[in-house]
Amino acid sequence: MVQSKLVHFDEIRNNNFKSFLLFILFMMLIAGLGLLVGLIWGNLYFGLILAVVFGFAYALIAYFAGGNMLMALAGAKPVTKKEYPHLYHTVEGLAIAAGVPTPKAYVINDPAPNAFATGRDPEHGAIAVTTGLLEKMNREELEGVVAHEMAHIKNYDIRSMMIAAIMVGVIILLSDFLLRSFIWGGMSGGGGGNRGGGPQLILILVGIALAILAPLIGEMIKLSISRKREYAADARAAVLTRNPRGLANALKKISQDPNELRNTNKATAHLFISSPFRKKGFIRGLFSTHPPVGDWIKRLEAM
Repeated sequence: MVQSKLVHFDEIRNNNFKSFLLFILFMMLIAGLGLLVGLIWGNLYFGLILAVVFGFAYALIAYFAGGNMLMALAGAKPVTKKEYPHLYHTVEGLAIAAGVPTPKAYVINDPAPNAFATGRDPEHGAIAVTTGLLEKMNREELEGVVAHEMAHIKNYDIRSMMIAAIMVGVIILLSDFLLRSFIWGGMSGGGGGNRGGGPQLILILVGIALAILAPLIGEMIKLSISRKREYAADARAAVLTRNPRGLANALKKISQDPNELRNTNKATAHLFISSPFRKKGFIRGLFSTHPPVGDWIKRLEAM
């Protein structure tokens, strides 16, 4: 029991550290993009200050309201005990077993079976499931999925997952703005005439490359925190339900379902228990934030 508590505290400490690192990396990327915007418009300080102020303000808003923002983005609606009693009681019971405050329950009106958890800490946790999941899972399978999401809340995964989603979203937004700056104001941008054509052209080409690579860097940062946390959540879910096969069977059903989740994008895909994208491919597999389903199920069945 003591060893289990120590492992749990280590997981929380690691996730808090990852959240801090993500914030630092986020601000560094935002500052870099801001410098490039400043370079194009002829004032490095203006670009840097604009990007840092925007990034910091956005990060603060996202930290305190990020859970609600992500639920709204996914089209999730809060539910009551009256509307979905089975879901409500499952969430409530597993929260008691996990020793965390009962998360708010949400439902997404979508035929694709899927689920995710979010929030900045267990006191502000929330779990959303799709109507497809509720319709296609039996009691044990639903319990397995909810336990997996409850484990993310218990382990504080939700904080780093939320920050990663918001970070990738804003990096894509700013890099898009940077590319548009190059297109509309780049070659004639203020202050450019004082420099030699060669160095200016090199800086512009480097800036374009960085603007294109920024979203990819964000995806790689997100990927680095994703796959391991899924296995850790599985282990805790197995302890909570004492039935790892429930989650294994749920994953089989989810992976075989042909429906693709409608309200999602690359910035939020890693939040869901299973990738919401159904199209396969080498690149998508390489940057998938989820473990291969076959390996995932084998691990659960071996527990």
